[in-house]
Amino acid sequence: MQRASPKPWPKCVKLLQLRGGLPPAICRLQSAEPFCVTMHTATPNSLQPESGLPLNYPPFDRIRDDDFAPALHAGMAEQAREIEAIAQQSEAPSFANTIEALERSGRGLARACTLLFSLIGTDANPARLQLQSEFAAPLAAHADALLLNSALFARIDTLHATRHTLGLDAPSLRLLEKTHQRFVRAGARLNEADQARVRAINTELAQLGARFNQALLAESNDAALLVEREEELAGLSPAQIAAARQAAEAAGHAGQFLLPLLNTSTQPLLTQLDDRAVRERLLKASLARGSRGNAHDSTGLVSRTLQLRAERAALLGFAHHAAFVLEDETAGTPDAVMALLRQLAPAAMASARREAAALQALIDEMQDARKEPRFELAAWDWAYYSERLSARICGFDDSQLKPYLELGRVLEHGVFFAAERLYGLHFQRRFDLPTHHPDVRVYEVFDADGRVLALFTLDAYARPAKRGGAWMHAWVGQSELLNQQPVIANTLNIAKPPEGEPTLLGWDEVRTLFHEFGHALHGMFSKVRHPSFSGTHVPRDFVEFPSQVNEIWAEWPEVLAQCARHHRTGEPMPTALVDQLLAAGQFNQGCITTAYLSAALLDQRLHALGPAEVPSAETLMAFEAQVLKEEGFDAALIPPRYRTPYFNHIMGGYAAAYYAYIWAEVLDAHAADWFKTNGGLDRRLGELLRQQLLCKGGSEDPMQMFRHVVGQDPDIRHLLQRRGLMSPS
Repeated sequence: MQRASPKPWPKCVKLLQLRGGLPPAICRLQSAEPFCVTMHTATPNSLQPESGLPLNYPPFDRIRDDDFAPALHAGMAEQAREIEAIAQQSEAPSFANTIEALERSGRGLARACTLLFSLIGTDANPARLQLQSEFAAPLAAHADALLLNSALFARIDTLHATRHTLGLDAPSLRLLEKTHQRFVRAGARLNEADQARVRAINTELAQLGARFNQALLAESNDAALLVEREEELAGLSPAQIAAARQAAEAAGHAGQFLLPLLNTSTQPLLTQLDDRAVRERLLKASLARGSRGNAHDSTGLVSRTLQLRAERAALLGFAHHAAFVLEDETAGTPDAVMALLRQLAPAAMASARREAAALQALIDEMQDARKEPRFELAAWDWAYYSERLSARICGFDDSQLKPYLELGRVLEHGVFFAAERLYGLHFQRRFDLPTHHPDVRVYEVFDADGRVLALFTLDAYARPAKRGGAWMHAWVGQSELLNQQPVIANTLNIAKPPEGEPTLLGWDEVRTLFHEFGHALHGMFSKVRHPSFSGTHVPRDFVEFPSQVNEIWAEWPEVLAQCARHHRTGEPMPTALVDQLLAAGQFNQGCITTAYLSAALLDQRLHALGPAEVPSAETLMAFEAQVLKEEGFDAALIPPRYRTPYFNHIMGGYAAAYYAYIWAEVLDAHAADWFKTNGGLDRRLGELLRQQLLCKGGSEDPMQMFRHVVGQDPDIRHLLQRRGLMSPS
């Protein structure tokens, strides 16, 4: 159920421009494919905001890895001069000469950071990883120098005290209040000694984050499962087996087969592998990532990070890090979050127990038919037998869907088609713009009136140099103040088929494609003045709402009729199969919801500890087991979606905020029913959602925007009904 998110930027980078994340026609060449050139042509301006390409699209063909260090040093120096000029000016503080001047500052640094950290996420190499380590501390120190500048804060504080007399419009007043809050939350009111400690904590946290990201990438690659014999891969398609053979050969294991690990605990191939021993090995390899004794043990990094966050929260006057984080979210308090999670958990576990009983009955039946010994359902069996039970109950399995779900068609005739019908958008493939990898597609996005709205890039395929998961980020964020139009990226991790084979998607991958494009629409529709409010720069527990709403179009009959066609014959997906797909929405939701909730509760409990309560590296996994037991989960049968050592969300932008997916889904489920009740894929509804919510970014209160669209506060019953978690009457 839980998809991914806008790219969780390193905290030091977020702070550089005082917002929750970086921002985030020329002659066409008649090329058949996008081109990607090795980064070798030197240019002193390759990382500057003005690239010379449409919408300041990044000039990937002119960027070299050794451009980054000079650009980062120059960017920090430039912004330091800009900040000093703002702080020391003789004119009395005004919104224009202080707040908007801050919004304009650091453009060169933001551009360099955007490019570097995006490339580390999508195409890491030793040089880029070294840069990440080298600049983690300087960037954190630079952010602290900005946010803890006493003269600058004095100007902001003066403006804040008189904010209601300044004649500001509502978005500008909100920006002033949010900027003031950000400085206070960074420690601007602390004494010098406590500020010095906050600086030291932030520097160490930045270094720990860089080390964790690199360890997780290395561990996931090292832990990929090596299989010696092809017969052990029974159940996989010939294309999947060929891809495993190629992966093994690329890793130096010619003649064998390599099964890469994705970021979650449960691996997609568990639904297909007939060999129970291989399934067990695959799941255990996934669950063991980052554990004590591994070459890339991350438990010490996580423990130290938790300790430092707890210490910083205490310095800033909060009971713990969760209280610090949630003060700035729509949820407001840890109690509100825990109340929602604990309301859902018992219903999810009860549903999962019913599912487990049905799976055990199926196992017994199948084993008896084979005249083989029965065995007890284990975690590595769940996905495999759930797929077979789904085929029996719902009449289909994922393998029957895949021939009708080719990536290019789903994107252009599904994702884009829904956006055309709902918002009037049009898309044109660009082959003349450089890309950071040959697999990347580039599209120009036109609004209903024919004007260029944005550029959009899709990097769909998994590779060893890319971090796991799926996300959206902005290569260029929209801002009227900076005269910028958006350049938005979606990144996924779909297994790349062998050369010449089509990319056939599972249903979860289809939903992920729609989900991430929902984030992209949020970025592309942004129409705000100030970059701090651009696109997805909204509270973390609201940012998933537009993306999850966009998922409903994946199963909309009108959309399926366009995109679900056989990749060879072009025949539409049979009506019976479509009906079965739509009827299967609640299948296995107990397990899926339980896996997510256990991770979300683990995140909350880890961040609700004081500095002295944080478990050590040696006791971290015992603490995880204790929490899951106390919250009523059977982790041995349904592991949390992420275990602590590879829980990348909580080491990045979702610390104490992983609950955001389910919190946003309460809104999403209500809005989805509103769409269905009022006409579905209708331009009138799309325009309302766009004008009242998507175009406003973070410039208005999120819940007020929701009410402007739907007409009332969100009701959790819509979510419970969607997931089949309503109490039996």
